[in-house]
Amino acid sequence: MPDSPAIAHDELETGHPAHPSYQRHHFATMDQQADATSFAMWLFLLTEIMFFGGMFTAYLIYRNWYYPAFVAGSHQLSIFWGTLNTGVLISSSFTMAMGVWYAETRRKQGLVLCLIATFVLGLGFLGIKSIEYAEKIEKHHVPGLHYSVKSFVDPASDKAASEYGDKPLALDMARHTELYFFLYFAMTGMHALHMIIGICILGYMIFRARAGDYTDGHISFVENFGLYWHFVDIIWIFLFPLLYLISRHA
Repeated sequence: MPDSPAIAHDELETGHPAHPSYQRHHFATMDQQADATSFAMWLFLLTEIMFFGGMFTAYLIYRNWYYPAFVAGSHQLSIFWGTLNTGVLISSSFTMAMGVWYAETRRKQGLVLCLIATFVLGLGFLGIKSIEYAEKIEKHHVPGLHYSVKSFVDPASDKAASEYGDKPLALDMARHTELYFFLYFAMTGMHALHMIIGICILGYMIFRARAGDYTDGHISFVENFGLYWHFVDIIWIFLFPLLYLISRHA
């Protein structure tokens, strides 16, 4: 017998077996819908890999061409803040993975708490990044009309440069530090934009999860968003050593 009069009515009206409300009409089964959405997410992530891969390639090429300028530029970044942000993102990946597990095991409270924790950690990452950006603005290291090469031509005038024992750069090479910071802001800025988008989606998911969604057996949205969040974290795992750690020696 049907589970409820509503399902029975649906079967009589359509002539087809009833399906869950979250199953789209153009999919025959939930397995088909889940496979389609998972494939779409992986396809999207592939385009993202190509996008960031292009920027990574440009960075490595220019770093090879203007090595002294890129080394001097990297010495202006704070390893402390970069390491802290790496720890924050790794922690957020863990809470997101736990959120997927709670959705699979249909534990509403655990899912909501994990999504909130991921949300807060994401905001923490952006807060730390804003501190770094503010420092670059203060030192006039934002590419544009007000960019200054003074700290690279005369590192003794800048504490952050002098503490690494950098040698002064020739003016023509020092000007290429602006290219380093252009790529720095381009890559970290696009990464931060992906974080902002993810945080906005997390806010929507928290609202829906508190209403009881994602713990009724339909977890595709949580799983696919988890893939997106882990991808954004992995991108930072590549950005951190490329921008902060390579050639950090006296």
